[in-house]
Amino acid sequence: MGSDEAYNFVFKVVLIGESGVGKSNLLSRFTKNEFNHDSRTTIGVEFSTRTVQLKGLTIKAQIWDTAGLERYRAITSAYYRGAVGALLVYDITKHLTYESVERWLKELYDHADPHIVVMLVGNKTDLSSERSVPTEEAKDFAEKKGILFLETSALESTNVETAFHNVLGEIHRKVSSKEVTRGSISAVSLASPIPRASDDSEEKKPCCRNL
Repeated sequence: MGSDEAYNFVFKVVLIGESGVGKSNLLSRFTKNEFNHDSRTTIGVEFSTRTVQLKGLTIKAQIWDTAGLERYRAITSAYYRGAVGALLVYDITKHLTYESVERWLKELYDHADPHIVVMLVGNKTDLSSERSVPTEEAKDFAEKKGILFLETSALESTNVETAFHNVLGEIHRKVSSKEVTRGSISAVSLASPIPRASDDSEEKKPCCRNL
């Protein structure tokens, strides 16, 4: 223990989307710089962590990989609680995985903090010759929904770092500007200078009751 002093913030980020879009490999590429060609379907929820430096601060990202299969959905819904960021992943070669994005987005907003930072991620750009989801179509959708957007390749490690860093950076911006006063603050490390504002009034800052 004693690791609280090692970082300024802890941010919980969830990976969501249909089964087989590459969520587990995005997680392993970011946290361990590994890619598993024989990756098995995630059962329930798995998570891993990585500590990054952002604007002179040390941020610990706690990333949860949620199962995309329908039969595990009831299990995973509880894990949205406390999440301050989400990567909503689809496979650029499988249009059906993109078509389900709006449903996943609704589920996310139904269970997570309304101020959660969301990035739409089109994965598997290494298979661009098989692309079925145009970049502009997904980008326009993300803009209309007010969420971030990026295309990645977990296999080639393209934009994986950028995707996670952009999400973490936007979470930090919201926390620092006090935009987020519920779920996110409760996910911040006690080593952070930001949560002191929560001492002002429990009624104004009800985050701790949601733990």
